[in-house]
Amino acid sequence: MLGISAQSGFSLLIALWILKVSTAELQHRFDIELPETVKQLLTYTRNFVEFCSYQALNMVSRNPDYLSDPEFRRLMYDMMLAWEAPCVETEPENKESPSYINEELEDEDGSSLFHFSSTNLAVQVDDKKTIGPEAFARIAPACPVVADVIIVHNLFDALTSSSSHRLHFLIFDKYLRSLDKVVKVAKNALGLSISNLQLDEGEITLDVDGAVPTQPVLQHVGMSAWPGRLTLTNYALYFGSLGMGSYDKAVRYDLATDLKQVIKPELTGPLGARLFDKAVMYNSSSVEEPVYFEFPEFKGNSRRDYWLDICLEILRAHRFIRKNNFNKIQQSEVLARAVLGIFRYRAIREAFHTCSSQYKTLLAFNLAESLPKGDIILETLSSRLALLSVGGAQHDMTESLHTKQKLKLSPVAILTLGQLGFNSQKESNLGAGVEVVGDICVGETNLLEIAVKKSISDTGRVEAAQATVNQVKVEGIDTNLAVMKVDFR
Repeated sequence: MLGISAQSGFSLLIALWILKVSTAELQHRFDIELPETVKQLLTYTRNFVEFCSYQALNMVSRNPDYLSDPEFRRLMYDMMLAWEAPCVETEPENKESPSYINEELEDEDGSSLFHFSSTNLAVQVDDKKTIGPEAFARIAPACPVVADVIIVHNLFDALTSSSSHRLHFLIFDKYLRSLDKVVKVAKNALGLSISNLQLDEGEITLDVDGAVPTQPVLQHVGMSAWPGRLTLTNYALYFGSLGMGSYDKAVRYDLATDLKQVIKPELTGPLGARLFDKAVMYNSSSVEEPVYFEFPEFKGNSRRDYWLDICLEILRAHRFIRKNNFNKIQQSEVLARAVLGIFRYRAIREAFHTCSSQYKTLLAFNLAESLPKGDIILETLSSRLALLSVGGAQHDMTESLHTKQKLKLSPVAILTLGQLGFNSQKESNLGAGVEVVGDICVGETNLLEIAVKKSISDTGRVEAAQATVNQVKVEGIDTNLAVMKVDFR
């Protein structure tokens, strides 16, 4: 192994403590479980950092409250730093190295899930150090609630839009704290008794709007309009009209069954006038006429756009399920991915007060619908879901980790929701004794990542082509001639 950097040394020290193994044992596991292709001289150290990071993050994320632990947030960021500069040769110049106590870490009482104090961590990471997109894309998806392979680059862009495309710890920490808050709000909603809402088992409340009198949601049906509370779950929209001081029984608008649903932005106004571009229209074969949900705000339509995005994400997830005729566990995995995506979207929106127009979408199924060749992303995802195995991901010493990653996958999104406290009774035992095998594979780029990168590359070419067309319109050159000059290969 090349000379390991001080940052990597610190991260590996913490990983060893978490995993309760020695350096020699962990390196032996890496050597026997991973193929020769990821153990080449020039990549050995970085891939070993990946291996240790994935193992440690898998272990600590089994704690239901890991997002709220500052030590976890610091650890994940430090692992990204270690990935970016795994050995001495890759360390940035003129940067102070993190210092740490070069001795055994002792177990102590404390609130941290790592069970040692921040003093004993003794990490002094230079605040000037930042993370690049590749380090984020390789480490963040190891915790599916933090990032998804399909949208990880868009998430990085959203987090670094004001920091020259480099991720500072304070921004990453703020994002995870916001994500923790969103998860807890959604989790608490499971136990709340909402008199006008009757949810089925497995339904998760993803967001609620209109509960504050100063920010109502108006439902327009025909010529009438009425204020009320709008709720989105992973199966339906619910609207409860505000009566005399209380909400009437909510009307359910199905997003799961094939009812030829249409959801799109629309204009609304008093008495049917089309004045304000602040509404979402829902129509299906189950309603007599279209229903409009208006989200009044003084300027802009970011509130409406947010609800349009999250409603479409659930609708498209169910369409993806029906198209592929998935079994129960595959259906639950698809919906769990959509739920986690909406949690991340809410966290970004609430932490940084940004709207979706300021970055490319953070929702996987919406992204696949909008990208060129996005259908290839969904086809690749469908192929990976076919590998889902619940019992098959049990630890088997006769199989290498690499073999398990190639042949079968765990329902990582379902397991993640379970770790966060969301699983239904039917899924509560899925994670018992399961070794999580997910979308990322040490030292390799899987087919889903390749499909996303190809689609993003094609997007760049389409944008370049459109820019060329726009330019020639100004210059008066024949459009067909200009398009012929664009290389789409």
